Amino acid sequence: ETQPQFSRYLFHSSVYRKAITALAQGSTRYNISKGAFLNLKLPIPQPQEQQRIASCLSSLDEVIAAHNQKLATLKDHKKGLIQNLFPQEGENVPTLRFKEFVKDGEWEEKTLGEAAIFLKGKGISKSDIVVNGCLPCIRYGELYTHYNETISDIKSYTNLNADDLVLSQSNDVIIPASGETQIDIATASCVLANGIALGGDLNIIRTKIHGVFLSYYLNNVKKRDIAQMAQGISVVHLYPNQLKALKINIPKPKEQQKIASCLSSLDELITAQAEKIEQLKLQKKGLMQGLFPKMSEL
Repeated sequence: ETQPQFSRYLFHSSVYRKAITALAQGSTRYNISKGAFLNLKLPIPQPQEQQRIASCLSSLDEVIAAHNQKLATLKDHKKGLIQNLFPQEGENVPTLRFKEFVKDGEWEEKTLGEAAIFLKGKGISKSDIVVNGCLPCIRYGELYTHYNETISDIKSYTNLNADDLVLSQSNDVIIPASGETQIDIATASCVLANGIALGGDLNIIRTKIHGVFLSYYLNNVKKRDIAQMAQGISVVHLYPNQLKALKINIPKPKEQQKIASCLSSLDELITAQAEKIEQLKLQKKGLMQGLFPKMSEL
C-alpha cells in the first residue's frame, strides 16, 4: 500500500515517466493499454521510508513555494515603483519622488528626436556568430530572448571586421527595428560598454539622457505608445522617424541616475531570486533521481 503523498512524488519522478514512455505505443498519438498499465512494476518501499521520502520532498516544495512568493512580491514591488516613479499619461511629475528632488519642479517635456540622434545597426547574421570570436556583438533577436533594460554581459561574439560594423558607445539605447508583434517590438535595452557591434534591424538611440533610465521609461510607461507606432502585418517594423516623434518627460540628470539605480538594484534582486529558485528545482530533481531507484536496479 502506498501513501498518497509518496505516490504523487513517485508519479512525477523520472523513474515513472520513463516506465510509462517505454510502455506507450503508436506513431502520432501514444496509447497505453489498461493491462500494461496495471502490470507496471514500480519501486515501492516500506511505509516508514515512503513517509520519510515524502516529508523530505514536501519540505523542499515548501521552501520553493516560499521563494516563489518572494519573487512574486519583488515583481509586484517593481511594478508599483515603475507606476509611481515615472509621470503617467498627461502628468509632468511622478506620484512618488525621492525627497532630494521634490523641489526640482516638473519634468521637461520634449520629443525623443529633440533629445537624441538615431543610427541604424549593420548586418550580423546568425552564421557570423563564433563561440570564441574576438568582437562582442548584439543581434536584434537577443533583445527578445536574452537582454532586459541593461546590457552588461554580452552573449554573442563574431570575427567580422569592426571597421565594417556599427559599434556602440556606452549609454546607447537600442530598440528592434523589426519583430513579430507590435507590443514585442517596444523593447529597449541600454548598452553599458563601448565597442559592441550592433547588428542590423536595430534602432540605436544615442543621447545624453541616462540610458538605463530611458530604457526603463520606454519599456514601461511608453511601451504602448511605441507599439502603436509600429507598422506591418506578418512582420512589424519600427522606424527612427516614428521614434523621433515620441513625446517624453525627462527629469534632471541626478534624478535620472537615482531612478535607474533603484530599478537596476531591484532587478538584480529579482534575477538572484529567480536563480535561487532554479537551483532549488535542480536540487529537487537530483533528490528525486537519487531517492527513487532506476527500473534496472529493482
